[in-house]
Order: sequence, then structure tokens, then C-alpha cells
Amino acid sequence: MNHQIIFDAELLRRYDKSGPRYTSYPTAVQFHTGFTETDYREQTKQGNITSTRRPLSLYFHLPFCDTVCFYCACNKVVTKDRKRAAPYLEHLHREIAMQAELFDRSRPVEQLHWGGGTPTFISHEEMHGLMEITRKHFLLRDDDKGEYGIEVDPREIRPETLSVLRKLGFNRLSMGVQDFDPRVQKAVNRIQGEAETIAVLNEARALGFRSINMDLIYGLPFQTVESFGRTLEKIIASGPDRLSVFNYAHLPEMFKPQRRINADDLPNPQEKLNILQLTIERLTQAGYVYIGMDHFARPDDELAQAQRNGTLYRNFQGYSTHAECDLIGMGITAIGMVGNCYNQNQKTLEEYYAALDSGHLPVMRGVVLDDDDKMRREIITQLICHFSLDCGRIENLYGIRFAEYFANEMSDLDVMQHDGLLEVDDATIRIHPAGKLLIRNICMVFDRYLREKQQNRFSKVI
Repeated sequence: MNHQIIFDAELLRRYDKSGPRYTSYPTAVQFHTGFTETDYREQTKQGNITSTRRPLSLYFHLPFCDTVCFYCACNKVVTKDRKRAAPYLEHLHREIAMQAELFDRSRPVEQLHWGGGTPTFISHEEMHGLMEITRKHFLLRDDDKGEYGIEVDPREIRPETLSVLRKLGFNRLSMGVQDFDPRVQKAVNRIQGEAETIAVLNEARALGFRSINMDLIYGLPFQTVESFGRTLEKIIASGPDRLSVFNYAHLPEMFKPQRRINADDLPNPQEKLNILQLTIERLTQAGYVYIGMDHFARPDDELAQAQRNGTLYRNFQGYSTHAECDLIGMGITAIGMVGNCYNQNQKTLEEYYAALDSGHLPVMRGVVLDDDDKMRREIITQLICHFSLDCGRIENLYGIRFAEYFANEMSDLDVMQHDGLLEVDDATIRIHPAGKLLIRNICMVFDRYLREKQQNRFSKVI
């Protein structure tokens, strides 16, 4: 695979429009409350009776945070009271038992992830308890070959925390950094020392954690090319296996904490583009491979290897090497992907507790995929993970003639081909280096729901 990226500021400006990150297709916008617990149970039943029983992936949402980061758009509960975790974990244990009843006990858990919030908010004893209950009800691997990851806040790492997590079976770790510049940290209410951050990375590496990831954000208050360059220098020197470099989207009308950020302090669009260009140049010069959608990895990391081998997959935690899993989401707001459906749990503690207290799974909404959804999901997954698409394979899998079925989409791709983003022939779509940073826009062409929305707008105008 050609890992080269071309940064074309003019193209990026021309195609600058918001769109999904495609951690799922259909995206969460299509989830609806007409999908109920009954629908979810039916999907799990169908999955258990198929001849090829897929392995499982477990996601646990632990929403508590000690302090609020002003840029954050996650579903979280900000509190200094550590005791609030106890009733939540009690209900989560109950959900684990209820979910486990729906799945064949012989199906191994290939992937497990604790996200948040701040999973390390809970005590070591509570961590042990959560993993013990999980192991009681699901078939966890004991050979350290599963993809078992956790998100950590370096400021929340107590003595022995990493050692405890490693002994519990975690072998992957992701930590938030965002920026080392003190002025930026103060503006977003995340004061985090460089030394404590690097110490966590070094300890995790010494304990045998693999694929250690760091999250950065560009577009935060007071960031400049020079200041972010200094952060990149320090990050590269510390040598994480993976990096996620996210673009900050300022949406204070949607996310209340962002109202604490002064919009006048944000870098202008040109400065943001310059920061992005610098980031790509520095990371690729340092040997990192661009995986796609803000993610970079060392060439010997599993993600880079999976991309080369054609086995990379995208899910709600980013990129993964485990495609053929049923994903069970547990905890408030958690999203699952089981059989031919997506489902999402209740978003508040009160609604989550009430559902479980009444003996029900806390399913709030979801969607069942039809054949068109599954085909388009396969197309978007291939493009977003591998920057190419074998159209003949799609034809064989779904019994269509690609050029006819996607005639309107191919017409839109002609414009992108003219702009140098990609190349289309009878059998293949290949993304060019100039198109890799615009892969979201290319995938949007195949999003049926976006197309229908645009058509409805047009019909109303005329």
C-alpha cells in the first residue's frame, strides 16, 4: 500500500463540510426509538443459531470524570464523589448478567474495551469486581492475545493502577494528552504535566502493554503552529505506538462545557490547516503511517499491519483488527452492533437504572440494517480503512452490477476524479494521496441517507 499523503490546502478548503466519522453505517442519526428491547433480543437469537457463530467484542462505558475538560463532547458524569460509581457498577454488573444470557457461552471475547468518561475513576477493587463479573458471564481469553484496551487519564493513575490493569488482562492503553502547552491546558481546564504523562507511557511499556495510543487535539484555544510543533516534538520523542489527532469542533450549542471556551481564542481556519499540515509532515517524517481519519501508527503496529493485510476494520473505538465480532455495548449511552442491528442504551443514569430495576435491558433506540445498508457499510469500510474498493467483490457478494446500482454515486466520483482525489476504472476505486485526508467526503457519496436528505432539500427548494 502507498502510505503517502499529499496535503493540498486548496482541495481541503473546497471540500470543507461537516459529515459523519463513519464509526458505523448507518450512522447514529438513523437510530430510532421504534427499535426496542424486543428487536434487540430477536437479533441476538438469530446470531446464536447461525452456523458460523461470531466471536464477541465487549464495550463498557464508565462515565465518571473528576473534572470537566471544556472541549469534551463525550457522555459523562462530572463529580468529585467517588462513591457515585458504586450504584452504577451494581447496575452494570446486572446488565452484564442479562446480556450474557442472550449469547452462547462458547463464543470467545476477542475484543474488550473500557471507555468513558474516565475508566480509571473507579477504585482498584471496583476494577477487579467488574472484570470478575465479566469473566463469570463471558468467555474471556487467558492467553493475552485478545485486543483488551482501556482509556486512561494520566492524572488519574495511582500507584499500582497500571499494574492492576495489566494483571486484569488489559494489553492496550489509550491516554488523553491533547496539548502540552500550559496556556492551552488552562483554557480547556485540563492541566496535565508532561512528566506525569510520559511516566505513564514508560511504565505501561515496561509492564508489557502493547499498542499504546496518545490522543491529541488541534484547533484548541491559543494553539499556533509553533506551540503545537513543540507538543509534537515531545510526543514523537516519547514514541507512542499510535496517535489519534482530532480536529476540535466548537459546538457550544450542543455541548454545554464548550460554552466555557471563548471562540475568539480559537485559531482561525488557515492556522488550523497549517497545524494539520505540520502534524502530518512531522509524524510521517518520524516514520508513522497514516491509517486514516486522524489516526497514525508505527509501521510495526497491528493497525498498520492490518491495513497492509486488508484486515483493518473501523468501529466505535476507532480502528480495529477484529472485524467479525458481535459488539455488545454496556453502560449508559453505549452502542452495540449485534447481528444485523445497531442498538444504543439509555443516556442518563436515571433512565438506565430504572430500566434495569424493572428487569429490562436499557435499550433506548437502534436500527435494523437492510441489504442496501449492509452493502454500503461494506463499501464505506473498505474505502475508509484501505483507501481502495474492489467493485467486483461487491458485485459478487450482493448480486448487483456496480456501475448500474451506483450510477448517481459514480457520477459524483467523476468530479472527485477530476480533482485528483481518486481514480475509477471498471473494477476498482483507488484513493490518491491527495484524497486520503478527504476520505470522509468520498465515503459520504455512498451514504444513502445523506443523499436522500440532500434530494429532499432540493425538492423543497424547487
